[in-house]
Amino acid sequence: MSCRRMLPALLLGGLAVAPHTTVPVQAQAAGARVAAFVEEGRDTYADVALRIWELAEVGYQEHRSSALLQELLRESGFEVEAGVAGMPTAFVATYGRGGPVLGILAEFDALPGITQTASPERQPRADKEAGHACGHHLFGTASVAAAIAAKRWLAEGRRPGTIRVYGTPAEEGGGAKVYMARAGLFDGVDVVLHWHAGDRNMVSPGASLANMSGKFRFHGLSAHASAAPDRGRSALDGVEAMNHMVNLMREHVPQETRIHYVITRGGEAPNVVPDFAEVYYYARHPSAETVREIYDRIMQAADGAALGTGTRVEHELVNGVHALLPNETLARVMHANLVQVGGVAYTPEERQFAETLRPSLGSTAPPVDQAARVEPFGFERGGVGSTDVGDVSWVVPTVGLRTATWVPGTPSHSWQAIAAGGTSIGTKGMMVAAKTLARTLTDLYTTPAVITRARAEFDERRGPGFRYEALVGDRSPPLDYRDKR
Repeated sequence: MSCRRMLPALLLGGLAVAPHTTVPVQAQAAGARVAAFVEEGRDTYADVALRIWELAEVGYQEHRSSALLQELLRESGFEVEAGVAGMPTAFVATYGRGGPVLGILAEFDALPGITQTASPERQPRADKEAGHACGHHLFGTASVAAAIAAKRWLAEGRRPGTIRVYGTPAEEGGGAKVYMARAGLFDGVDVVLHWHAGDRNMVSPGASLANMSGKFRFHGLSAHASAAPDRGRSALDGVEAMNHMVNLMREHVPQETRIHYVITRGGEAPNVVPDFAEVYYYARHPSAETVREIYDRIMQAADGAALGTGTRVEHELVNGVHALLPNETLARVMHANLVQVGGVAYTPEERQFAETLRPSLGSTAPPVDQAARVEPFGFERGGVGSTDVGDVSWVVPTVGLRTATWVPGTPSHSWQAIAAGGTSIGTKGMMVAAKTLARTLTDLYTTPAVITRARAEFDERRGPGFRYEALVGDRSPPLDYRDKR
C-alpha cells in the first residue's frame, strides 16, 4: 500500500497529509502535568539561560555553556555522553527505556561581531566580542527544561519511553548536527523536536534554504607597495578579483539563490603588498543539488582569480546543510499545544522596554501586543534562512516552533535580539517554548498513532530510495572555524 493511500486526502503543498490529530484525554492531562513541572523550574531555567547569555561563547568554543546544560541534565537523572561525533562541546543525554524514542535539540552558540547590553537602546559592550543575537541561550535551556519535565512524567508513572537531549554546538555556520547525523546519532529515534527564538509565536511546517559555506585563502608575495610594487603579488587582489567575478555571476544563477561573503583578512598596512588574504562565503538555495552547482562555480571563480593575479588559493569547505523537510502531521500536534500554552504577556515594565526599543525596528514594526498572540497555523513556503536542523529532518521526522522571545518586529542577528534576550521578555518566551515542547513530547508518548502517521508522511516526502548524504562529505568538524588567525 502506498503512503499516499495511507494518509487522508487533504492536499497541501502537493502532498496528502493528516488534516488534524485527535489527542486523547490522558494526553491532555499529561500535557498539563509537564507544563506544571516546567513552571516549577522557572527561576532555575531563567538563571541558566542568562548565564549562557552572559558567556556568549561562539561555535565549538561553548565549553562553559555546554557544561551548564549537561550539569542540569545529570542532576535530573540523565546519562550524559559528552564529546560526541568528534566535537568536544556536543553531547547526548539519555533517560528511559524502550520506545517511543524521542529526541530534542539544544543549541547554545553565540554570534561573533555583535554585542549589546540588556538595554532597549543601542549600547555595544566593550568587554565582549560576541552576543546571543539568535537566542540560542534560550534555545538550549528551554529544550533541557522540556526534557526534564518529560523525564519526571515518565518516571512518576514508570512509563516506557526514552528521551534524548542532543547538545548541538556551532549552529551558526559550524554545522554540528550534520556531523551528528552523519555519525548515526539519530538512528533509532522516532521523532525529533526543536524550537527557535523569534518575534512571534508560531508553528509552521515550512522549509529553509540549503547552504554551503567555505573560506578561500589567497597567498601572494609581500613587497614595499611604493618602492617595489612589481616585486609583489597581492593576495588581496586575489580576493577582490574573486569577489568581482562572483558578483557578476549573481545575474546568472536561479533567482532563489543567496550569496554572501565577508573579507576576514585583507592585509595589515597599506604600504605592504599583502601576502595573505581570506574571504568567507555562503551560498544558499532551496535545492541541495543546485547549491552544490553554485558553490562549484564560486570555487572556479577563486581559481580564476588566483590565476589572474599571480597568487595561489586554498579552499576549506566549512559547512553544508540541507533544507528543512516539513512534517505537517507533527506540526499540527505542536501547534495545538502552543495554543494551549498561549503567548507572552508583558508586565508594565516589559511593555515600557518594548515600546522604548520599538522605534529602532522601523515604521513597519507590529504592535508589542503581538507577543501575546499565537499565529494561525499555516504552511509557509520559501524560508530564507538555513539551519543544520535541516540535516536532522532528512534522517528522522522533525518538527519545530518559534516563540516571542524578542519584541515583535525584531530581526534575528540584531542588537535588539540580544537586548530582549537578556531580559525577562526573553525568558518568558523561553518558558512558552519549553511548555509547548514538553506537552508535545507527552502527546507523542501517549498517542503512538501520531508517530506512525508522521513517519508515513516523512517517507513520502523523502521519496523512494532516498539515501542521506552530508553536503560536507567526509571532512571532520571545523572546530577552529571561529578561531582568529
